[in-house]
Amino acid sequence: MTDRAGEGAVRCSRDAYGETFTADLLEQYKLYVQSAEHVSARRLASSRLLLALNAGLAALYGIRPEGFESGWALSVPVLGIVVSHLWSRIIRSHRELNRVKFALIHELEQHLPAAPYTCEWRLAEQGRGRSYRAVTDIERWLPWTFLALHVILGSALVVEAGAELPVLPGR
Repeated sequence: MTDRAGEGAVRCSRDAYGETFTADLLEQYKLYVQSAEHVSARRLASSRLLLALNAGLAALYGIRPEGFESGWALSVPVLGIVVSHLWSRIIRSHRELNRVKFALIHELEQHLPAAPYTCEWRLAEQGRGRSYRAVTDIERWLPWTFLALHVILGSALVVEAGAELPVLPGR
C-alpha cells in the first residue's frame, strides 16, 4: 500500500480536502475497523455452526440402529467430508478478507495521529511471534481434523460393511 494521495485508500491530500480531513478520515477509519470486526464475527458464527454440524455428524457414527442401511451410513462421512472442506474454505476466505482489511486499516493509520493496529501488529510480530498466533492459524486445523475423522470412521464403515457381505457358495 502507498501513502501518496490518489494512489491508495486516501485519494486526496490533507491540504486539498480542507479542515475536516482528519475528522472525516477518523470517522471513515472507525467504520472500516467496525467492518473488519464484523468479518471476524461472521467467521466465528460460521465456525460455531460448522463445528456443531460436524460434532452432530460424528455422533451419528455411534447411533446406528439395527438394520440401518450401509448406503445411508456412508452418507454421514461423505457429508462430513463436504462440510469440513467447505468450513476450511470459509475460514480461508475470511482470513484473506481480514488480511486485506487490516492492510487498509494500516494504510489509513498513516494519516492519523495514532496507529494502534499497526503498532499492535508489529509488536505481535505479524502473527508469527511466540506470544501471539493468529486465531485463524489455529482455527484452520479444526476442519482438517474433522475431515480426517470422517475419512477414518467412513473407512471403518466400509470395512465393516464388507465384512458383513454374504459369501456366495461355490465360487
